[in-house]
This record gives sequence, C-alpha cells and structure tokens, in this order.
Amino acid sequence: MTAVDEVAPNVFRATGTDVNVVILQDGDALTLVDGGYPGDVGAIENAIRSLGRRPEDVQGMLLTHAHIDHMGALASFHQRFHIPVFADPTEVAHARRDYLEQATAKDFIPMLHKHGVLPWLLRVARAGATKPLAIADAQAVLYDGPLDLPGAPVPVATHGHTSGHAAYHLPQHGVIITGDALVTAHPLSKLRGPQLLPPVFDHRHGDAGAALEHLAALEADTIVPGHGPAAFMPIADAVEQARDRGR
Repeated sequence: MTAVDEVAPNVFRATGTDVNVVILQDGDALTLVDGGYPGDVGAIENAIRSLGRRPEDVQGMLLTHAHIDHMGALASFHQRFHIPVFADPTEVAHARRDYLEQATAKDFIPMLHKHGVLPWLLRVARAGATKPLAIADAQAVLYDGPLDLPGAPVPVATHGHTSGHAAYHLPQHGVIITGDALVTAHPLSKLRGPQLLPPVFDHRHGDAGAALEHLAALEADTIVPGHGPAAFMPIADAVEQARDRGR
C-alpha cells in the first residue's frame, strides 16, 4: 500500500519513485498535482483508493512542470479517463514536447562517481525515466486567482527550473506546493531541508534562484515539494535557507 500523509486538511502527499504527488480533496472530488514517473501510476492509483476514492473522481490535474518524473499518472489518467491537464502557458508546449528541457543520460556520465548517482539512475530507469511521454492537449492556467478545481489551488509563476514552471498555493490552508522550484531532499544531494535541486537539473542557467522570490512573498507555513518530505515552516524562511545553501 502506498503511504499517504495528510499534511493539511484535505491535502495529501503521496510518493512515487523519489518524487511526490499531491492530492487535494473536496468532498468526493479530487485534484491531482503532478503524477510521478510512468512506472508510478499504480502507486498513485493506490494512494487515491486509500482515500476511498477512484481515479475517475479526479476533476482536474495540475502539472508543475513537464519533466518525466512529474507526468506519469497525469498522462495515464488523461488518456484513460479524459481528465483535463493544466499547466503554465509556456509549459503546455513543453508537455507537448515542442521542445525539451530535461537532463539526459549524457549529462550524468561525468557524475557517475558522485554521491547516489548510479543507484538513482538505475532506480528511475526502472520507473520509466527513458520512456517517451507527452501530453498533447494540456490546457493553460491563468494567473488570476484560484482555479475552479477541488481545493481551489492558486497558480504561482516560478519560472526557472523549467521555462514554464509553476507552483500551486492553497492560501486557505497555508500550503504551497513548490514542485521543483524548492525541494527538501534529493537522492543526488547530501543536504536535508529546503534547497534547490543540484545544478545538473537547472535548465535556465541559474534562473531557478529567481523563482524563490515569488515563493518568499506568499503566506504559507506548510511546504510540499516535488522531492523530499513536507516542511512545516514559513516559506520565507525556507527560501532563505535554500538561498544560503545555493551560495
């Protein structure tokens, strides 16, 4: 059974292969934020069923960014159940694979001797990291307030990790879903706590640090990252820690 943690009322964090998925519940209806690797689809289904719900109860799915480790269940549920997928307008094209901002195997060859790299590569390969995956008809979110989806998430532009990366704020619960704009752990990092991902994952040549400014301005004290455990601290403090570690 997949472990599911309720990090705030009706806000659940489930885990795939070294990556998080967030489920927002409003009565019988759900919103799914990110979807793990293609090999994580079964685990995400189990997480949903552990809440007494079915994948068909998902009303909409939000993509923080179109990396393979965040698209698995979204692509599967979209194809099987015709659930709409939403992303930043720029990231819609990334999800279509009009272009690709993602580390490839050759990026990791010089790193094979480093902390955790080889075991992680083998693990994510088994989870489908090399599988071609696209979402051809994702829809663009508008940055003008809460979305009309269960949990009423508010998209926040955090461009940097990818050109169209977005976070999702739940102001009523003081929760921020940061995707990969800010994480709390990663198998390739020896650090624990708020941090940026290792530089090999930064596809905008240092712009990932600029996205932290948008996060720091929010009112939130529960942080649900794309990688690592939830953190219970003011987002401004988490951003400062991540900045200090990135210097």
